[in-house]
Amino acid sequence: MNKTLLLFLSFFFSLNTFSQKYDFQPITNIEITPVITQQNTGTCWSFSSTSFLEAEIIRTKGIKIDLSEMYNVRNTYIDKADNYVMRQGKTQFGEGGLNHDVINSARKYGVVLQSDFLGKLNPDDKYDHSKMVVALEEILKKTVAETPAKYPTWKADYIAVLDQYMGKSENANPINAKTFLTNYKIDLNDYVTITSFTHEPFYSKFILNIPDNFSNGYFYNLPLDEFVQNIDYALEKGFTLALDSDVSETTFSGTKGIAVIPEKPEDATAILDEIKPEKTITPEFRQAEFENYNTQDDHLMHIVGKVKDQKGNVYYKVKNSWGNQSGKDGFVYMSVSYLRSKAISVLLHKGGLMPKTKKLLRL
Repeated sequence: MNKTLLLFLSFFFSLNTFSQKYDFQPITNIEITPVITQQNTGTCWSFSSTSFLEAEIIRTKGIKIDLSEMYNVRNTYIDKADNYVMRQGKTQFGEGGLNHDVINSARKYGVVLQSDFLGKLNPDDKYDHSKMVVALEEILKKTVAETPAKYPTWKADYIAVLDQYMGKSENANPINAKTFLTNYKIDLNDYVTITSFTHEPFYSKFILNIPDNFSNGYFYNLPLDEFVQNIDYALEKGFTLALDSDVSETTFSGTKGIAVIPEKPEDATAILDEIKPEKTITPEFRQAEFENYNTQDDHLMHIVGKVKDQKGNVYYKVKNSWGNQSGKDGFVYMSVSYLRSKAISVLLHKGGLMPKTKKLLRL
């Protein structure tokens, strides 16, 4: 074999080794409902959590149903308004929320089928809350400025705006909604949110101070390795997880359906198409990213499985709510490094926790 051929083969195998395109093979693939889109709304928290509840009903009853995301949104907007007014405007108001807000809404108001409450007046219209949110916030600011005593009709005006853009929720028969989940063997007290941060004691329950936690939801704190181990354990046992994550990194691509953390900054573009070495994520690095605002609660999605690439690297299969034209048929494949660094939290059924973790958390 001559030197030219040897050099060519060496170059070929080098490319094959270090510049491989992603080729994913399934490891775990849990049955779920189809990918849909939140359109022009900031309601990913309801879409991800509603998808999660739908997956839970598949797990408990073996049937697929289509729950109304906007029923949860409309009811949560009422709770947000009360919170804003009683805190005299000293809190955030907007479209955002967290996974536990859907659990809270379901506990207080129940859930309904999508066919019973579309959350828009015209079925053919796209969801667009841009004008609605402005109108709602104007009412709340006026209420705080004038005081509720001088603006006694503020809540009626506020609900009228919700009716104008989303429709009346009374049409969804909310009395039956309160018993809906019971019929599908869903106990809302069985769901917990786990996270991993070093500024609170491990195995404690605390309120995470992030902007969208308007309802002061509790998070169970775990060491980072154990946090990830519980995600893996849940998936192995057939439980999906609702995910809150930062997606502001340039290496999170909703278009390409890839979320990774390159070891070398110069690989930030190439790693979206080719397998590259990833950064080792320590608890200290994760904490620093959070405290420096480099990790924020940007977007909520739904972890529904795991895959591996041809080198054996593992990725989480994450259902997004940007439609099936985004990513890989609507899914994002998130590397372990990305999850360790950028996952704020996951909500799951406590049956999906490892036995030792349940014991340490006293669940």
